[in-house]
Amino acid sequence: MTEFIHRFEPATSADSPPLLLLHGTGGDENDLLGLGKMISPGSALLSPRGRVLEHGMPRFFRRLAEGVFDEADVRRRALELGDFVADACKQYGIAAPVAVGFSNGANIAAALLLLKPDALAGAVLLRAMVPLSDPPKANLEGKPVLLLSGQADPIVPASNSAQLAALLTQAGASVTHEVLPAGHQLSQADVTLARNWIGSVEAKAA
Repeated sequence: MTEFIHRFEPATSADSPPLLLLHGTGGDENDLLGLGKMISPGSALLSPRGRVLEHGMPRFFRRLAEGVFDEADVRRRALELGDFVADACKQYGIAAPVAVGFSNGANIAAALLLLKPDALAGAVLLRAMVPLSDPPKANLEGKPVLLLSGQADPIVPASNSAQLAALLTQAGASVTHEVLPAGHQLSQADVTLARNWIGSVEAKAA
């Protein structure tokens, strides 16, 4: 298996989709387990720790400045993560997961969707930005994506999240984009919307 320090919690409900939990800057493999259980009780949870350190804080890829990504590293790290997910699916006997990413984790999830679409069944992108200025032509036909942005987010401009929604839609994804009265941090509304959205995806799959 591509080496990522990670946590895995098996499913307690066969009907719930497996989740790939991707933390924000400075988080780790424990960070989003509680969120995963809140938005999809019963799901298998696969939660890796980012392999890049920025001033000692784990991340999933390098950046050159706030909001300026090292795009060569984004591509390399997204493909690495895709390999890890494929290996973990085999090892733990789970289907392709729905990514649930926050901030840096949401950005690597968006990159993974564009670079290796088969790795994911869909994604919940919490405070995500466009990860690549020149993305590959991806086929995301019918793949469900929930994008939750903060109206007062000081890190992600509204135009950038709108651009990401348009990019994923053009690639064929079924995108729901909600702008919440929030900043960069998550709110109760994020949890409620994500839980309802995963419930609707589950119902369609059934």
